[in-house]
Amino acid sequence: MKEELVGVEFIAENELQVGVIEAFLRELPDKMLRFGVRVLLALVVFLVGIQVIKLIRKILRRSLRRGNADEGVVRFLDSLLKVVLYILLLFLIASGFGLDATSVVALVGSAGVAIGLAVQGSLSNFAGGVLLLLLKPFKADDYIKDSNGNEGTVQEVQLFYTRLITPDHHVVIVPNGTLANANIINMSTLEDRRMDIVVSIAYDEDIRTARKVLLEVLEKDSAVLQDKERLVFVDELADSGVILHVRCWSRNDTYWDTKWRLTENVKYALDEAGISIPFPQMDVHIQTKERSE
Repeated sequence: MKEELVGVEFIAENELQVGVIEAFLRELPDKMLRFGVRVLLALVVFLVGIQVIKLIRKILRRSLRRGNADEGVVRFLDSLLKVVLYILLLFLIASGFGLDATSVVALVGSAGVAIGLAVQGSLSNFAGGVLLLLLKPFKADDYIKDSNGNEGTVQEVQLFYTRLITPDHHVVIVPNGTLANANIINMSTLEDRRMDIVVSIAYDEDIRTARKVLLEVLEKDSAVLQDKERLVFVDELADSGVILHVRCWSRNDTYWDTKWRLTENVKYALDEAGISIPFPQMDVHIQTKERSE
């Protein structure tokens, strides 16, 4: 009796499996058709979304450039908007296939926290880059110097790093996180720049004559701004000579050429006037003690 019941159950299970397979095969064309339609619609949405994203990015770039925004800010906002819009587009397409967007967002959020803890330095540089691009303490082609000793002409402000070109043509890569927290001296913001040239003359030379000679050098140089103060004053009575400061102003873009030329002309003018520039001196007195016999 038991063997007959087992045989009946086995036959019933086989008939059930056959029925399921037959039902699946009957529904397969319809399911494939619906899936194909979803894929086709997703492809259409993706292609249309790409064009819409390009249009939105183009409008954003045009608006920012009309507002005279810095090119670095334009590129940064354009890249950020591109990433955000593509993520939204992918979520929209995925939701058409039955994906739960809430679960995905929670998963992405958890992964973001873990990744953020692992790359704190990079995120700090990213945040610094955003601040530099938005606040714009300097821009490309500005000559800057920070409190960490880095200085040079700004070549490019990127999201994570800023590239500087030093006067001796070296490339310095400065992390934006460090640069955003440093004291920055921007030497290119103002049109005019003051220069100071330090000159030492001997103690036996006449200071009034030296001042007259040096002021004549400033008057003869066309790059020196004559409408701003031109001074020659005693700054220090040093060990080897009298320290004079020659102070004047020039255009920012001609600062270095003017300073180098004036420094050379100051030497020539002092030589022609017979005013000597002292060398460091040190008098050493040696006292000997006679031995008593």
